Amino acid sequence: MQAFRFNRESVPYRALSASLWPLIFAASMTGSHFAFESGHPIFWFNVVYLATIAVIALFERIMPYEPSWLEPDGETFNNVAHTLVTKGLTQIAAAVTTSFPMLFATVAQPALQHSYSFWPSEAPMFVQAVLGLVIAEFGLYFAHRLSHERLLLWRFHALHHSVERLWVLNTGRFHFVDSLIKMLLGQLPLYLLGAPLPVFLWLGAASVFIGLLTHCNIDMRTGLLDRIFTTPCIHRWHHSRDLREGNTNYCENIVIWDQVFGTYHNPARPSSTDIGISGTIDRSFFDQIIQPFSKAGVRRILGKPPRKTSRDESERQET
Repeated sequence: MQAFRFNRESVPYRALSASLWPLIFAASMTGSHFAFESGHPIFWFNVVYLATIAVIALFERIMPYEPSWLEPDGETFNNVAHTLVTKGLTQIAAAVTTSFPMLFATVAQPALQHSYSFWPSEAPMFVQAVLGLVIAEFGLYFAHRLSHERLLLWRFHALHHSVERLWVLNTGRFHFVDSLIKMLLGQLPLYLLGAPLPVFLWLGAASVFIGLLTHCNIDMRTGLLDRIFTTPCIHRWHHSRDLREGNTNYCENIVIWDQVFGTYHNPARPSSTDIGISGTIDRSFFDQIIQPFSKAGVRRILGKPPRKTSRDESERQET
């Protein structure tokens, strides 16, 4: 793969680096439009989703932001087989998981409709979608911020921050409790305001594709976009081990509420590659699910030693 890397200082590289974020996002949202207009919107949306992952994965190899975040690839055949078998199956599962908020909205929105509505249903759908994104982002911002400031919630959110490299595959690495809290606080205000189903679909699409781009390991020069969207540059600061950097940039899609509440962080230097948490997350999938529910598991998440028992103390005295 090294032979396909661009010269970072070349004009074509710099131009591509500056245009990749808007190009991939625009292409993904255009694909979503056609998916939503089809007879099988969820199916075709997942086709667009998987195609976007494939494009991002390709550019992660060609234009990595942090080369050390790439998988060891000493044997080309093994790397290709690993990608096709392991990651391929994982991404198909991730595609189904990602669509759950859309499926929930499809069922819940008609069921929760009420006779009154404060929603500007006569406005163009683009305006409604942007308004929905701003309102949902308010709930997502506080759900995310509280998950860093309250241990009750951090025990679940730590799973996402336990990674030591960012790339497209760990975009959806969330504990299900963490995801449910964010979905509730992000979507409930829209239900109460009477937002129509298409707003939820467009909100889901924007969140999915911005999330993929946010976590990707591609050298993207996003410039002024950093003042509007949660870009890879912005989000890498949020994953920093340094809590002065990590406890910032809580917005998921657009950075409006970080700027309003003073948590926006984007200094004029390359964003952090020293990411992770001080504690440890259990290795297996099942153990990761149950770890936040036990006191011993939470102590491991926080990086604290196991609590000594009376039996441990008596054994220590005997020796």
